[in-house]
This record gives sequence, structure tokens and C-alpha cells, in this order.
Amino acid sequence: MLQTPESRGLPVPQAEGQKDGGHDGETRAPTASQERPKEELGAGREEGAAEPALARKGARALAAKALARRRAYRRLNRTVAELVQFLLVKDKKKSPITRSEMVKYVIGDLKALFPDIIARAAEHLRYVFGFELKQFDRKHHTYILINKLKPLEEEEEEEEDLGGDGPRLGLLMMILGLIYMRGNSAREAQVWEMLRRLGVQPSKYHFLFGYPKRLIMEDFVQQRYLSYRRVPHTNPPEYEFSWGPRSNLEISKMKVLGFVAKLHKKEPQHWPVQYREALADEADRARAKARAEASMRARASARAGVHLW
Repeated sequence: MLQTPESRGLPVPQAEGQKDGGHDGETRAPTASQERPKEELGAGREEGAAEPALARKGARALAAKALARRRAYRRLNRTVAELVQFLLVKDKKKSPITRSEMVKYVIGDLKALFPDIIARAAEHLRYVFGFELKQFDRKHHTYILINKLKPLEEEEEEEEDLGGDGPRLGLLMMILGLIYMRGNSAREAQVWEMLRRLGVQPSKYHFLFGYPKRLIMEDFVQQRYLSYRRVPHTNPPEYEFSWGPRSNLEISKMKVLGFVAKLHKKEPQHWPVQYREALADEADRARAKARAEASMRARASARAGVHLW
């Protein structure tokens, strides 16, 4: 910090003998500020000025490291999405896929991260597209995709409602997860951006989904799995998605949170706000189920002529 000379303080009163030139020939000793060399004051100012400069330099270094981490993470996510699409396209020919092909055409200089990349790609293939990635030749590192009719074993009823289509269900779960993690609504642009990160272009034909934007707007919205509405007070107008009434009835928030957690290889408790909301939703569903069962038992007893009172 900048040094403040002591002479800037209140004036020091003089002794009576000093007012008329001194008493007994004594002179007043110089103050500490008078004794301090000018060079020392200058050095103090420079040292004080260096402290914020060092702090700014440290802050810039931390910001640069954080930016580098974000870029590396985005690149890793992009590579996973590209590998998923590469595997899906290769599977159309029903030919085995080798590790060397994946490294050559997709992974490149991220070869050292191959185990993590292939594991994350396998998770996306299973839960989003309904395929299981199997390594059937460990010696030559050869993989194949197996079409899973039930990508989410516990969601049999929902899959039947979607025509038994695993990839369509996986895409719906991805959108529901995005909506839930963003506070129960997601802007239309955010949904399209999520599809692009998966390597799926909203308006271009995809061999699993057809035209994804049409699937979402004409099927998911019309079947009431998603609600689509204009965001109030937006100019130009913006639109957002939220869970539709059918999703609220058929798919619990805890299952969607579990789906998201599996994709990120984390536990649902990693997101405490969403986890507490999912627990409350589970409790509400349990109470509603108990009331429905009690009502059914009452009606059955009434039809049998047995009165409960």
C-alpha cells in the first residue's frame, strides 16, 4: 500500500523555548518523517503498487486455467458425440468396428483418453439410442452394436406408448432431463443445441429418428409428452418446452434424474435441488397411488354388498 508521510498528520506543538529560537541553545530533533530518505518512500510506494499487480496476474492465471479446462471438457464432449454417430453409421453396414478405426477417424490425439471416451459413448448409445456396445474380440479390440429392445428395462410401459421404439424413448428422456435440470423449462434453442451436441441436426434426416424436429414437434408435443408455449414478454418471440401432462403421469422425476446421473456417471444426490424435488414427487405419487387403491377397494366392496361402516 502507498505510504503516507507522518508530516501529513496534525501539527506537533512546539515547546515554549522553540518559539523564540530555543531555550538553553537546544534545537529540536528532526521527526521520523524528516529522517526517512526519499528513496525509501519511493520504494514503499513501488512495493505497495506491486501487490495489486501480482493479484491481477494471479487472477488472470486462474481464469486462463479455468478456460482451458472448459475448452478441454467441451472438446471431450464433442469427441464422444462424434464417436457415437460414427458407431451408429458403421453399424448400418453390420460390420465390426475396430479401435484403430475409432482412433484414426474420430479420437485422434485424444488416444490416451480412449477408455473414458468409449465408456461415455457406450452410455449414450444405450440410454439415448437403445444400443449396447459390445467388445467381442479383445485381442483385436473389435466392437459391435447390439440393438436393445428395452434400453430402459424399468420403463416398459413408456416404451409401449412410444411404439416400442428405444431410440425415440431415449431422445424423449434426454429432453425431459434437460428440462428438469434447467428448472422445469428449457428454451427451444437449448433443446436444438443439445441435439447438436449429440451429433443430431434438428432439421436434417437421421436414420434413427427421421427428422428430429418434426418428431419432437409433431409426435412428442401432440402426444402430450412435451408442452410447447411462447415465453411471455419476449420480442422477438421465444418459445420453451416443459413436461407435458402425459410425462407427468407416466414418468417420474426420480427416474429422469437417475437417467441423467447415469449419463454423467454420478449419483442422483449430486444435484441436491433436483434430488429433493424428485423425493417429494415420489412421495406425492405414493400418496396418490394409495388413495387410488383405497378407492378401488371401496368400490369393489360396495359391488360385493359389503359395507365398511
